[in-house]
Amino acid sequence: MAEAFLSLGCNIGDCRANLAAALRKLDADPGVEVTRVSSVYITEPVGGVVQPSFLNMAAALETDLQPQELLALCRRVEQELGGRDGRGHMGPRAIDLDILLYEQLEITEGDLLIPHPHMLERAFVLEPLDEIAAAGQLPGGATVGEALRTCGDDHGVERDSARPLLDWRSEPS
Repeated sequence: MAEAFLSLGCNIGDCRANLAAALRKLDADPGVEVTRVSSVYITEPVGGVVQPSFLNMAAALETDLQPQELLALCRRVEQELGGRDGRGHMGPRAIDLDILLYEQLEITEGDLLIPHPHMLERAFVLEPLDEIAAAGQLPGGATVGEALRTCGDDHGVERDSARPLLDWRSEPS
């Protein structure tokens, strides 16, 4: 099995429910086991599109899926949960799943880019990832924690102090 890390984000609809549903759908796939999840973080949007703040988190997976298969699963989950609102790449979304890391692989194949090309520039990605994998090695040798300390992103990222943990394993009532 390979270890992979995902970033999950949402800023329209019932975001906590969408994040939980995405984790359940990923974990239900026979080739994936969600092994760790970060707290939920409230983050300012990036990219210049006026939109609500995001809820972001990170998840660690053990997977038998190849990277392209994992990407296809992520896209399927996004589609099932409503994905983007149609206002472009940096616009609002009901759910966004990005593969950050897959083992120590570096892959550039069409729309599959691992490690995620902008992860080292984004505190909203590194903060949650640091929570579950601070000592994790990035391709190139730095750790996640070191990358977070040197990240120059000044967008607001704060742990959701009111409800930091997401109960994703139980179905909504």
